Amino acid sequence: MKSIFAIVAVSITLTIIVSCTNPQEKQMRQFVRDYLEQVQPLQKEAALTYWKAATTGAAEHYAAYSELELKLRQIHSDPEKFAQLKSLKNSQSIKNRLLARQLDILYNAFLPNQIDSTLLQQIVQKSTKVEKKFSTFRGEIDGAKVSNNEIEDILKNETDSSVRKKAWLASKQVGAAVSQDVFELVKLRNANAHKLGFANFHTLSLAASEQNVSDLDKIFNELEELTTAPFQELKAELDSILAEMYGVGVEGLMPWHYHDPFFQETPQVYAIDLDSYYTDKDVVKLAQDFFASITMDVKSILQNSDLYEREGKNPHAFSSDIDRQGDVRILCNVVNNERWMETMLHELGHGVYDKYNDPSVPYLLRQPAAAFTTEAIAMFFGRLSRNANWMQAMLGLSDAERDKIARVTEKYMRLKQLIFARWAMVMYHFEKELYAHPEQDLQDLWWQLVERFQLIQKPAGRHEPDWAAKIHIALYPAYYHNYLLGELFASQLHHYLVHEVLERESDEGVSYVNQIKVGDYLKSNVFEPGSVQPWNVLISKATGEPLTANYFVEQFVN
Repeated sequence: MKSIFAIVAVSITLTIIVSCTNPQEKQMRQFVRDYLEQVQPLQKEAALTYWKAATTGAAEHYAAYSELELKLRQIHSDPEKFAQLKSLKNSQSIKNRLLARQLDILYNAFLPNQIDSTLLQQIVQKSTKVEKKFSTFRGEIDGAKVSNNEIEDILKNETDSSVRKKAWLASKQVGAAVSQDVFELVKLRNANAHKLGFANFHTLSLAASEQNVSDLDKIFNELEELTTAPFQELKAELDSILAEMYGVGVEGLMPWHYHDPFFQETPQVYAIDLDSYYTDKDVVKLAQDFFASITMDVKSILQNSDLYEREGKNPHAFSSDIDRQGDVRILCNVVNNERWMETMLHELGHGVYDKYNDPSVPYLLRQPAAAFTTEAIAMFFGRLSRNANWMQAMLGLSDAERDKIARVTEKYMRLKQLIFARWAMVMYHFEKELYAHPEQDLQDLWWQLVERFQLIQKPAGRHEPDWAAKIHIALYPAYYHNYLLGELFASQLHHYLVHEVLERESDEGVSYVNQIKVGDYLKSNVFEPGSVQPWNVLISKATGEPLTANYFVEQFVN
């Protein structure tokens, strides 16, 4: 009679043999090997080439990036490979958990790229052309070119309405320069979606991101209902302050009276100037020191990064995981003020998510679970730039100064989140309508939504493509809603960290500085899992419940 150990050994051996001889799994493993051999080096080369383009503005780098992007898109547009993936997915024969998840990732990567070569080339070339325009375009005021930072500085500090108007108009000039190209991109993207059996590109893009319109509509409609009255109340207070500040009646307030080109950020109009706390500080070092205090070393990220403004460089900010093997870097245009303190924390949030992946996880799964989960981490950290407790810990402020800041920043944070939520509603509804009915009057649609959600009045007689001045609409389509989902997840994480990880009754006094438990929790429960499981499973495991708007509302609305 065989021992129980011998029986178990035979059973395990048979299981391994069955698994290894599963023809579908064998086929899938070979597919992954062949795919990575071809794609992995190309992705790294494309990331490095885009980095060169963004940091120099050089046409040859944009051209080279366009070629690499086209090669990658061509690989993902291969109909035979997609048919193979579709067959494997429909067979439901892939039982290995990691292999099945890689199949999902690959299927979603190939799906939106099932497009004929001519159309694919048109999309890539047109996208690159628009990208270059956004990177190198500078608006003009009285014939002089101005940077985005200069425009935003005027909108923050200038009290002369006529000067503010010129700056706001300069911020919109890029819209006229790119609108026709962006509109053509919309038609090209829709043409591809129709061939794949989708109503439009927007619905296709959501499907490829493991999302759907009905779920998003539910979240956005719920938030509209919950935030309308609080937003009206806070904006009425804000408008009365702005009207007095600029010597106009409330009814005379125009888009240029707010402190950024799209009214997506909070005007600093209350009794404290947050920029003053950072003017004589090094916001890069502050960010580095903070992440170190929660066991996240960002030195390697900063060493490879490009942090300061110069001519020709991309004027925005982003984080890039070059190779999923540790080369993570950020691009910024740092000025020592509160906005760039927030941006540094935000972009390094993306950076640590990528840096602290689990190298034992397969390459395809060594990435965030979803676009909005990495946005959530970036937002979670970005919020700290206005957190009075964080500012005290990092800037060495007295209790009295902390309390002075807190009285204002609590209102700021509430207003900030309400302003951003309402702005995200403009973007979500505009993009949904843009792809559903692209031939409509887009300028009119844009201002209808701005007036509905942001309570900003359209300048009399204006009929310019202001919608096209928002870079996300052109180059990161059907993505912006992820920022709001990220805010929801950030609040959910905050609630869980405060109550379950730090075991506090409330978030009073919480700064997160030196909280090693927080860094360890995030690395283990959010960063290292990568996309081993779908985003909804990750969130449920990490916080004990599915994604919900409850904690965002609790934190910023109620």
